[in-house]
Amino acid sequence: MRTLFLTGLLWLSMLASAETEPVNTQLEQLKQQVIQLNRELFLLEEELLFPPETQLAVYLSADMGQFFQLDSVELILNDKPVEAHLYTTQKWDALKRGAIQPLFKGNVKAGEHNLTAVFIGKGPDNRDYRRAVSYPFTKAEEAVLLELQIKDRSSDYQPDFIVQPWSND
Repeated sequence: MRTLFLTGLLWLSMLASAETEPVNTQLEQLKQQVIQLNRELFLLEEELLFPPETQLAVYLSADMGQFFQLDSVELILNDKPVEAHLYTTQKWDALKRGAIQPLFKGNVKAGEHNLTAVFIGKGPDNRDYRRAVSYPFTKAEEAVLLELQIKDRSSDYQPDFIVQPWSND
């Protein structure tokens, strides 16, 4: 709705300008201005909804994936479920090829918190596998960015689940 309104305003301003440029050039400029405004609005909205002082973001990645086939993951923050995600074969394949999935973005108050991720899938020998990993953290003034990593542990042919904090540097 905002984009439509902004497009209309830009269109009117372009029509009011001198008719020296061809219409196609004016339309192209108008498109570029709308794209730029849309980008700026998105960034402003993100900043307003998730200010760094309260932001918690969780991402998911996988390394290899020979010993585990992910079916679903559930995030629990301070004993309350906040996110659950089911995986198709295509999504799991993308993660194994190096994709990093934004899993959760939310606001938390300053202080002590505990994040638990529950992974459900098929483990070695195609057996049902359910594993949880917990990560206590302290929320201060900066955003907390965490990566849930699923890695193969070849020493015992088991999957390993790790929570890796990203630094803000």
